[in-house]
Amino acid sequence: MDQITLPPAKEFTSGFRDIAPLAIGVAIYGLAFGLLAAQAGMDEFLTGVMGLTVFAGSSQIIAAERLVSGAGALAAILAGVALNLRILLMTASMRAELAGRPLWQIVLGVHFTGDESWALMHATRAKGHPVGYWYLIGASSCLLAVWITATVSGVNFAHVLPDPVSIGVDFAFTAAFIAILCNLWPGMSALLPWIFSAATAGCLVLLAPIEPSWALALGGLAGAVLAGVKRDA
Repeated sequence: MDQITLPPAKEFTSGFRDIAPLAIGVAIYGLAFGLLAAQAGMDEFLTGVMGLTVFAGSSQIIAAERLVSGAGALAAILAGVALNLRILLMTASMRAELAGRPLWQIVLGVHFTGDESWALMHATRAKGHPVGYWYLIGASSCLLAVWITATVSGVNFAHVLPDPVSIGVDFAFTAAFIAILCNLWPGMSALLPWIFSAATAGCLVLLAPIEPSWALALGGLAGAVLAGVKRDA
C-alpha cells in the first residue's frame, strides 16, 4: 500500500479508462449471455439484478446453461459457485490493497475483484505504474456498467438476435480469457504450474464423473498449489 501514490480519483479514472478496450469484448459475450438468460426464462430485471449481485460472467453463463439444459436451480448454483472458487485465490492476493480499509471498502473490493480488472491491475503494475485498490474499482465499475447494459440488452432483443453459436459470438468469452492469460504470463517460470493446471482440469473432464466447472476449479487450485510449492522450494 505504501507504494500507491496516485490520488484515489485519478486511480479510479485510470482504471475505468484503461479497461475500456477489453470492455468491448465483455459487451459482446454479455449479449451472448443475455440471449442465454432469455432461453432460461429470465427477464430484463432478473438479468440485471443477477449481474449486479453476482458480477461474474463465467459463473452466470454456466449457471444459465444448466438452467437451459434442465439441470435445475441447485445444479446451476453449484456449477456457478464451483467455477467462481478461483476468486478466493484472487481476493487472497488483495490483502495488501484491502488492509486498513473500512468494512464497506473491503466488501466492495472483494465483490469487484474479477478476472479482467484483477489481471489489468497486475499487468499495469508490472509496467511500473503505481496502481492499486481504486484502479481495480474503477476498472470493475466500467465492466459492471457494460456487463449489465449488454446482458439486459441481450434479453430485450432475444427475439430478433440470432443464436450466438451460429455466428461465433460464443467464442468471445473464450477469447477474452485468452487475452487475460497473455497479460498474466510472467515468463517461463510459470510454465510448469500452468501446464499442470491445464492437465489436471483436462484429465478430470475426461476421466472423472464430475461437472466440467468443478474440473476447472480444481485444475486452477492444483496449479496454484504447485506454484506455491515451487516458490517455497
